Amino acid sequence: MREIITIQVGGFANFIGSHFWNFQDELLGLAADSNNDPVFKNHFLNMDVLYRTGETPEGISTYTPRVVSIDYQGSLGSVCSHGTLYNQISPVPSPVFTWRGRLSTHRSEPHKKNLFLRCLDEEEHGASNDIDHEHTESQKELRDEDVIQCLENGVQFWTDFSKVHYHPQSLYELSGLWMDAQGFDNYGIGKDVFSEGLRGEAMSDRLRFFVEECDNIQGIQFVVDDSGGFSSVAADFLENIADDYSSTPVLLYAVRSPSSYMNSTTRKRTISRDLHDSISFSRLSSFCKLLVPVGLPLLSKSKASTYLCLDDQKPYHCSAVYAAALHSLSLPFRMELHGPTANLSCVSGSSDINSIIQMLSGQSRQNMVAILDAAMPAPCLIGSLAEQPLLSNLQPLTPEVAEEEDLQSLESLVIHGVLQSGGHQASVSEVEETISAAYGNAMPMPRFSHLSVALCPLPIPLPFPSIFNYAIGKRGELLGTPALDLPSKGSLDVSSIPMAVRLRNSSAVLPFLLNRLESLRSYGIRQGAPGADLLRSWGFGKDELEDIGEVLSNMVAALDPGSNLTSDSD
Repeated sequence: MREIITIQVGGFANFIGSHFWNFQDELLGLAADSNNDPVFKNHFLNMDVLYRTGETPEGISTYTPRVVSIDYQGSLGSVCSHGTLYNQISPVPSPVFTWRGRLSTHRSEPHKKNLFLRCLDEEEHGASNDIDHEHTESQKELRDEDVIQCLENGVQFWTDFSKVHYHPQSLYELSGLWMDAQGFDNYGIGKDVFSEGLRGEAMSDRLRFFVEECDNIQGIQFVVDDSGGFSSVAADFLENIADDYSSTPVLLYAVRSPSSYMNSTTRKRTISRDLHDSISFSRLSSFCKLLVPVGLPLLSKSKASTYLCLDDQKPYHCSAVYAAALHSLSLPFRMELHGPTANLSCVSGSSDINSIIQMLSGQSRQNMVAILDAAMPAPCLIGSLAEQPLLSNLQPLTPEVAEEEDLQSLESLVIHGVLQSGGHQASVSEVEETISAAYGNAMPMPRFSHLSVALCPLPIPLPFPSIFNYAIGKRGELLGTPALDLPSKGSLDVSSIPMAVRLRNSSAVLPFLLNRLESLRSYGIRQGAPGADLLRSWGFGKDELEDIGEVLSNMVAALDPGSNLTSDSD
């Protein structure tokens, strides 16, 4: 067993996590139904890598994600922090009889379940016993359309579209920290959250619960919304993890929603935002082997969304795209290759977190920043191997990267569910041959490329948003050029899509690094810097800031040895 524990910290990270676990739940459901496409029945992915088996006090078997989710208090909407499987009741604090003053009680009304969650309850409890099959199917179709409409217009919490049962140790609300993204928007405001009120101990205990039941943990998949105070919470948590589990590699996704880029309306806020970006990045990157920045300022306007119809103001929309990419990246970590030789025709390129990190770093020991690219959906393979559009359709989901090709780059490429031009499933060997030919004939070849291939496409569950362009077919095939004036499609029209994703260690990330180095120097280190007082209020002294600047300079120099970046703090 090569278990992975997933940690999700912050609002947008949990939106991504909700979609991610919906994909896994859909895969489990499709594999269990013999009437579905065999490609889902025999996907040769070991779901135990991400899931744990358990048992309720009543003796009922459970199968739940191995995940720790951390968010504001009140962020779970209508879902209880103990989940729904174990029927635990939150303890009521004992009354304090030594207080003689007045008492006031503040109570908020519980959030009501939306139509989607109510339908889930009905299905699980077998509420419908209608004998008329055609009538039942018709009613279900109408109800599904209503559910989709409900989600498109009414998602407020990430739990509103989650169809997964969680273990009682998984969901943690930061006590006393009520949901207020506007007031929790910089690194300094979150700096004491982890250490106050035994929060850090509670978070560490939840992680320990999952770690101690693992046989051979391969790593931690850590997703953090680093656009505000949760970055500080995550950095402190990661520091604890580095101390307690020093031999366990951490793959860190630092994610941001498009709306998080829209807060810098004044020069003061711009300085605060830029300094936050510098401090957040330097702190997070120091506690993981591989950091992947994820989140474009205008995802809907990017090349990555050519065949998508997105609303940047809806985290429900944008998080679905990033979750799809993270799902695809996780496939090599759970491929099964030790069974019959027939398995080799379904998956290829199995790996683990540590191997991917070592490959991308070129065996270097220093921490590294990687670029995430995606093609959603991936195009079909065409007849001419020299003209394949597959690689050229990969577009960055990492912000502030250069477009120039880097022939010294190292990459890990994952492709799954790809179709041939006739709509038939492309075999693993056909995909491998196509990529090899494309690099040999048309595309510049990186210094090193590791390819993982799986037949199983990305399944589209019911609560997935309606973000597909009308030019996308039932199985994700591209039917023509994108049409902007036609309605978008969702899970009722698209059942699955092929995906291609790539992690690459490339000098194309230099603009991202240079922007953070320059912001730190201009606003925080140079004499008379306008953000010096702000950084002091965040707890950073001059010496520490110069150390951070030196670390950033070294990261730039590692990718661009010809750069002449000397400290200019005087």
